[in-house]
Amino acid sequence: MTAGVTAMSRSMVSCHDCSLLVHLPAHRLHTQETCPRCHAGLHVRKSNSLARTWALLIAAAVLYVPANLFPIMTVTSLGAVQSDTIMSGVIYLLMHDMWPLALVVFVASVFVPFTKLFVIAYLCISVQRRSAWRTSERTRLYRITEAVGRWSMIDIYVVTILVALVQLGALATIDAQSGAVYFGAVVVLTMFAAESFDPRLLWDASEGRDE
Repeated sequence: MTAGVTAMSRSMVSCHDCSLLVHLPAHRLHTQETCPRCHAGLHVRKSNSLARTWALLIAAAVLYVPANLFPIMTVTSLGAVQSDTIMSGVIYLLMHDMWPLALVVFVASVFVPFTKLFVIAYLCISVQRRSAWRTSERTRLYRITEAVGRWSMIDIYVVTILVALVQLGALATIDAQSGAVYFGAVVVLTMFAAESFDPRLLWDASEGRDE
C-alpha cells in the first residue's frame, strides 16, 4: 500500500490558528516563521506532541478510577439519603424500566471515556512503533474519537441541572459529590489529550520520518 502524500513532503505547513496552508521552501521548514494571514507562529508539527499526550492520558486514566468508584451525586428525599455512582445510577434506571436513558448514560459516561483512553493510547503506541498499517483508517479513528469525546459531559450536565433545580429543603435536595469532580476532570483531560496529539505523526511514521 502506497503512503499518502503529506504537506511536509511538498514543503507546506498548516497554521494551527487559522488553518491556512503555507508554502515554505525546504530550508525554511524548521525555522521560526509566521503565518502571513494571522501572524501566528508556524510549526511543522506540534511540539512534544507524544509526551504531552501521554502525560494527559495517564492523568486521565488515574482519575478514571475514583470517577467510577466515588458517588457522583447524593439525593435526600423525606429524610432518606441515597448516593449513586455512575454505574449504580445506570442500574437504578434499568430497574425502573428507563433503559433508553440508562443506555445513554452508560454510553456517554462509561463506554466513551474508556474507549477514548484506549484509542488515544493505541494511536500513541502506533506512532512510537512507527506503524504504517492502515494510516487512513487510524486518522479517521482519531477524528471520530476527538469529535465524540466531549459528549461524555452529559452526566455532568444532568447533575448540574438537578442540583440547581431540586432544592426543596426537607422534601428533597440533590447535591453533587466528589465523583462528579473526578469525572469532569477525566473528560477535560481526555479532550486535551486528543487536542495535543498530532495525527500527522501517523503519516510521518508511514513515510519513515522522525517526529
